[in-house]
Amino acid sequence: MDFIDSEIEKYALSHSSKESELLYDLNRQTHINVLQPRMLSGHLQGRFLSMISKALSPDAILEIGTYTGYSALCLAEGLSDVGLLTTIDKNPELEIFAKGYINKSSFNSKIKMLIGDAINLIPTLESSWDLVFIDADKENYSNYFDLVIDNVRPGGWIIADNVLWSGKVLEDTKPNDLETESLKSFNAKVHEDNRVTNLLLPIRDGLMILIKN
Repeated sequence: MDFIDSEIEKYALSHSSKESELLYDLNRQTHINVLQPRMLSGHLQGRFLSMISKALSPDAILEIGTYTGYSALCLAEGLSDVGLLTTIDKNPELEIFAKGYINKSSFNSKIKMLIGDAINLIPTLESSWDLVFIDADKENYSNYFDLVIDNVRPGGWIIADNVLWSGKVLEDTKPNDLETESLKSFNAKVHEDNRVTNLLLPIRDGLMILIKN
């Protein structure tokens, strides 16, 4: 998942805004206590998400895939005064951990966490989204895109994480490697969709940036 030299990444981090003390602690505790800590957005990507959110000043953000809440807290930094971030995760075992940090933050009243299958929950959410962040099960990326695109306002953003999948998208798909095949299909699908303008950024594990036309 490392696409740039580690020293270059350290230099980039040393010349980027620091994560807050709360985010630093969340980052650290995730690596100590939670399985697969690489799923965390982390400092550099977190500052990128925060900056995009601050530039958009969104009223409504949808996050698909909460994990331990790091990216939600970063995205919430840019919410407008009346803004709300809705985040969905299907793993109830992480709910207490994530909510603990959300509740400690200054955004606790602006973040609504839902536990369940996003495929079923998204159609029940009546909102026009300014920003959508997709970082959940890779097999459903195309389904998530289909579920949200009509409710993303013109000029609104969709950001999908892990679209380079540790470089596996460059390889021939191996038998039973549904995640890689799904990501390759998603990348091709949105690239050919004239409803959006897209840019694939090789930040961390790859971010697909989509702006609705």
